[in-house]
Amino acid sequence: MMVRPAVDNDSPGIWQILEPTIRAGETYALPRDMLERDALRYWRAPQHEVFVAMDNDQLVGTYYLRPNQQGGGSHICNCGYMTAPWATGKGVARAMCAQSLEYAKTRGYRAMQYNLVVSSNERAVRLWESFGFQTLCRIPEAFQHPHLGFVDALVMYRKL
Repeated sequence: MMVRPAVDNDSPGIWQILEPTIRAGETYALPRDMLERDALRYWRAPQHEVFVAMDNDQLVGTYYLRPNQQGGGSHICNCGYMTAPWATGKGVARAMCAQSLEYAKTRGYRAMQYNLVVSSNERAVRLWESFGFQTLCRIPEAFQHPHLGFVDALVMYRKL
C-alpha cells in the first residue's frame, strides 16, 4: 500500500471512492445527491492537500488534510478519509491515517482534530482510538443517519 499526493488525473478514481460514501449518507455530512463536480470541488478545495492510497495500480482510498481553522487556529489540522467499498477491511484507512499523522508533523501542525465523527461509524471510531485520538465531546443527535435516525457525533483530537 502506497499513499501519495493526488494528481489531476486521479479525479475519476477519487470520484469512484467518494460517490458510494456520499450516496450512502452514513458517515459524511454531505448532500446524498451531490453532483460529481461539486463533490470533487469540495474534496479538492484549494485549502485541502489531497492524497490517494494505491494498491498496486488501483486507487483504493483518498484523504485530505487542511488547517482546522484559520489564523490563530491554523496549527491544528483536520482530515477527511474515504476508502473504496471494495477495499474496506484491507488496512487502507489505517495506512492513510498513519501517513497523514506523519505528514501533518512535517507541515508543522501541533495536533489533528476530527470535527464530526459519526458515532455509529464504530469501525472508524475504533481505528482513530487505536492511533491515540481521544473523544473531546459527544454532540447529541448531530447527524441524521438515513437508517438509524439522529445519532451522536464525536469531536476527536490527538496531539502530534
